[in-house]
Amino acid sequence: MKKTSLLSILIVCLTIIACNNSKSDDKKVDPLQAQADSLEKQVVEGHDVAMPKSMKIPKLQKEAQRLIDSISTLPDKARQASAPLKAKLEELVNELNYADNAMNKWMAEINFDSAVNNLGQRIKYFADEKIKVDKVKEAVLKSIAKADSLLKAKL
Repeated sequence: MKKTSLLSILIVCLTIIACNNSKSDDKKVDPLQAQADSLEKQVVEGHDVAMPKSMKIPKLQKEAQRLIDSISTLPDKARQASAPLKAKLEELVNELNYADNAMNKWMAEINFDSAVNNLGQRIKYFADEKIKVDKVKEAVLKSIAKADSLLKAKL
């Protein structure tokens, strides 16, 4: 009797282990799904780096424009001497405007639900969006670094 009970328990345990192993095999990750998920994650990470930084842009634009306006009110000789600085500030304002507009445009156009039922199209979509968000992130970070350098040197 004990042998039969022990044998029954052993068979049940082996069956449970076998079922669990087959369930693990059933949960194999589709490589296309993994690629789509990875690209989507990279897009989100790019956004998560650029977005908080981009919140500084309006303040930097305002400060750069204030300095440009101040230079315009200087006497003629001082205004001429400040012309190179004014040109750098105007270039900075343009770069900040571009970064701000690029972030806003990208945010308005991104569609995380794109091609949910077609992994091939979803992979292509997020690969394209990764390129876009990387460009936006670069524009934001470079323009802010330039603003920090130029504006801190002038304040």
